[in-house]
Amino acid sequence: MVRNFIRFFSLNIWGNLPSSWQRALSKFYATLYTKSYSKHIIGPYCRFNYDDPSYLLQFKPASGSSTYQNFQDFFTRVFKEPIKINTNAVWPCEGLLCEYGMVKETELVKVKGHKRHLRTIFGALGDQIPDDYYFSNVFLHNNNYHRIHSPINGTVSRIEHIPGDLVVLRPWVYKNDPSLPALRNERINVDIQSKDGNHWFLSIVGGPAVGTIVMAQGLDIGSLVSIGQELGTFLLGSTCCIASPMPAKNAKLGQQVAVGHPL
Repeated sequence: MVRNFIRFFSLNIWGNLPSSWQRALSKFYATLYTKSYSKHIIGPYCRFNYDDPSYLLQFKPASGSSTYQNFQDFFTRVFKEPIKINTNAVWPCEGLLCEYGMVKETELVKVKGHKRHLRTIFGALGDQIPDDYYFSNVFLHNNNYHRIHSPINGTVSRIEHIPGDLVVLRPWVYKNDPSLPALRNERINVDIQSKDGNHWFLSIVGGPAVGTIVMAQGLDIGSLVSIGQELGTFLLGSTCCIASPMPAKNAKLGQQVAVGHPL
């Protein structure tokens, strides 16, 4: 019943609002989580969302304080220690793998009456993504860690901002088209060229209540990035799409992937 209502509201009401309305309402909603009183919901939220209490022990407040100052401080938490990586390519974020497959095998998605290929997600250079690349869509639920890291060692070759809507991201709302929001929503595309000359394409997708997608300080075209280095942060809600030259080992739809774990 609840899911049916959310799906109806998302598709028929929120999804049809002008982008300016979506943005204004999202901005207001997001500011509530920056108020000091919002820290009182962290405890109940954790008890409801985390079965393993040790999961949260690896993080500290984003503000640098000894305790979380508000819910946003908790939501944008950071690792206490750098991510330990012993492979050449990793997942750039934590979340639910809701779509995966070769780029050439992805189907067209109908967006506002027009059919688009998933390459459209990656903006101006989407058509240059080779057919034999692999597409992944990772949905970051509210209880996930919400920072995006570099999947490889390389050089940032492009940063592109694409304006758009802020429709609901939850994949179960769209049934067979979980990547539809990534084709509609505001996003920042970051391309990284590895030392072997291959390009990796990342699309950091915003959604309702995402007041801002904050890119890492100093990140620019030509920046050298190390595997596991932070690229950006979501302030509430998010999705990350990836087009990579190598497959994800044992990738299964519906599985949880972890930032820094082998692709």
